[in-house]
Amino acid sequence: MIRRHSRSAICMHWFNAVCWIFLLFSGLALLAGEMQPVGSWWQGLWQGIFGERGLLVAHIAVGTVWVAVYALYLLVFGRREAFPFLKEVTTFHPASDMLWCMKKGMWLVLGPKRTKKLGVDPALPPQGFYNAGQRMVAVLAVLASLCLAVTGVVMAFFSGSADPHVSEAVLQWSIWIHFCAAAVMAVFLPVHIYMAALAPGEAPALRSMFTGFVPESHAEHHNPLWYEALKKTGKQSS
Repeated sequence: MIRRHSRSAICMHWFNAVCWIFLLFSGLALLAGEMQPVGSWWQGLWQGIFGERGLLVAHIAVGTVWVAVYALYLLVFGRREAFPFLKEVTTFHPASDMLWCMKKGMWLVLGPKRTKKLGVDPALPPQGFYNAGQRMVAVLAVLASLCLAVTGVVMAFFSGSADPHVSEAVLQWSIWIHFCAAAVMAVFLPVHIYMAALAPGEAPALRSMFTGFVPESHAEHHNPLWYEALKKTGKQSS
C-alpha cells in the first residue's frame, strides 16, 4: 500500500464536503421568486427546519466556520500541504491533458471496447498525482471558493447598516459573483462525486479518502508518473 493522503488532508476534504453540501443546499433555499431553481417546496422545507431568519443565520454561520477553518489550515499546513497541492493542480500539459479528457470521456460513454472499434486507442496518457480532470475541477473549486469566501464575507458583515459598509455597487457585484461561483460548483460538484465515487475503477481512490492509502497496483496504473517519482525516492511502499 502507498500513502496518498495525510490525515489532515482527509479531515479537510470531508469537512469541506459537509460544508459545501450544506451551503449549496441552504443557499438554494435562500433564493426566492424567479431566482429559485428548485421550487418553493425546497425553500419551505429548509425554512420549516430553521425558520426564515434562522436559515440565513445558519448559512452565514457555517460559511464563517468554513472560511475560518480553512484560514487556520493554510497557516498551519500551507507550506507542507496546501501550496504543494496548488502547484500540482496548476501544472498543466495542454496536449496530453486534452487527449486524456477526450479519451476518458469516450471511455466512460462508450467503454474501452467500443472506443477501440472507432479506431481510438483507449489507453490514457500517463498522469501524475492528479489526472487532468481532477486538476481542472480543483482549479475551478479553488477559484470558486475564493470568490465565495470574499463575497460571502462582504455580504454578511459589510453590507446594509454594518459599520463600516461597502457601497451599493460593490454589494451588487458581490451578490452576482457569489451566485455565479455557487452555480459553477453546483455543476461540477456532482461530476466530481461521480468521478470519485461511482466511475469504474475508482473504488481504491475513494477508499483512500478514508484510509489514506491506495494499492501499489492502482497507483502504478492510474498515476504512473507519480508512481515513478515515488520509486525514484524509494517511497512507493508504506
